[in-house]
This record gives sequence, structure tokens and C-alpha cells, in this order.
Amino acid sequence: MAKDLFYLYDESEDTKTRFVSFTGEATRFDLAITTTNRFYGKKLVINIQNGRSAIIGHDDLEEEGYLEFAFNLNEQEAEELKTFLETVI
Repeated sequence: MAKDLFYLYDESEDTKTRFVSFTGEATRFDLAITTTNRFYGKKLVINIQNGRSAIIGHDDLEEEGYLEFAFNLNEQEAEELKTFLETVI
């Protein structure tokens, strides 16, 4: 017997999503970057290649090791991603 679901929220919102693909020296990135009214001004960044995602703002870009952890990247790959994200976040 299935239990009734308890929703914390169930809302719809119009968002803006930018799809971008670029290559650095270390790897290729295929990203979806969603701008929404949620997340206190941060953006939802999805790596389409591996399905990993993170909610990212300026403060997160400065946090050491955050991009490496969130997207399972090595240091060089994370630096290339950070360089790009600094232009859009």
C-alpha cells in the first residue's frame, strides 16, 4: 500500500535557460545554465555530459574545491569552468 505524498512545494515558474558548449585545454563542457527567481539570485548549472548539477553564485566560485566536488572535476578542469562561470554568474 502506497503512502500519501507530503509535498513541501509544487510550483511552476517561467525560467530562462542558456545552453552552452565550450572546450578548454583539459576537457569539453556542455552546460545548461538556468536563471530563476529561486535560489537567492544564484543560477542552476547542469553539466549535461555527466548529469551533475549545482546551484552557483559568486560566493560558490570563490569556495576552494567547490567546483571540483560539485562536478567531479580535477583542478585544471575546475579552473576552466570557473573562468567561464565568472562571466555568466
